[in-house]
Amino acid sequence: MAPCLPEGSEILPWAGKAAALVHIYLDGSVLVTHGGIEMGQGVHTKMIQVASRELRMPLSNVHLRGTSTETVPNANASGGSVVADLNGLAVKDACQTLLKRLEPIISKNPRGTWKDWAQAAFDESISLSATGYFRGYESNMNWETGEGHPFEYFVYGAACSEVEIDCLTGAHKNIRTDIVMDVGCSINPALDIGQIEGAFIQGMGLYTIEELNYSPQGVLYTRGPDQYKIPTICDIPTEFHVSFLPPSQDSNTLYSSKGLGESGIFLGCSVFFAIHDAVSAARQERGLRGPLKLNSPLTPEKIRMACEDKFTKMIPRDKPGSCVPWNIPI
Repeated sequence: MAPCLPEGSEILPWAGKAAALVHIYLDGSVLVTHGGIEMGQGVHTKMIQVASRELRMPLSNVHLRGTSTETVPNANASGGSVVADLNGLAVKDACQTLLKRLEPIISKNPRGTWKDWAQAAFDESISLSATGYFRGYESNMNWETGEGHPFEYFVYGAACSEVEIDCLTGAHKNIRTDIVMDVGCSINPALDIGQIEGAFIQGMGLYTIEELNYSPQGVLYTRGPDQYKIPTICDIPTEFHVSFLPPSQDSNTLYSSKGLGESGIFLGCSVFFAIHDAVSAARQERGLRGPLKLNSPLTPEKIRMACEDKFTKMIPRDKPGSCVPWNIPI
């Protein structure tokens, strides 16, 4: 079992800004552009949800254009699990600006449709475009004294993994993993579960199979898929469960949600420690009581050599000073 406590949105002036541009068309449709990069994490989907929620219109009415500096310049880098946090608040700001601008129109015809309101606003020369901007969270951190909180929130989580190892080959199998995360109020549970699962698998690969091998001169040997192994479908736990904790408290974030892009990576170490425990159990059955040191990534070769028997004793060990180190230990 492994816990995690990664930080959330950073309170840094240069890293916490975002902008958006929202248009309303005469047919009642909406076009959203924001400064975040869609890389599979679902930020575009969440931005459509934000616009739909703020403007109180169906999701089918909201469209999104790919991120471009022609429409949203000077955007921040997309990373740190804050893309939806920051850009969502910018989209929310733009939508609220449009709603405030259209309040007189809507109040005159409360039962009208967005097509009716857009046409009426157009006839009265009211702009149907608005930019949104989020300046970042207010800082309560004193960097000179080191007091305060440098992050808007933390993402709590824990994972429990069950594995089997083959003592003769060093192979392992992930039988089951259960993850529980504090995601705040999830905007899109399906996307958030996907982010947690993907981060966990990435972390599992980091701690178990993704090994870098170098020559004594520092030349990287593992330079392709035949040498550098990454997780595949066979490495996914047979039973994989992700659940959310109930929201513990409200926050200033987007609808009290939390960013999850990287928070689950460390939870992959639960597989590492499960393998470690399995190797320890195998050694105890064979009467091996000595200290056990296993470093990540815990590859099949390391697992096999740790499960000592008469065969592993036949394999010669490297003697200290017999090879030239390629790096300097710290």
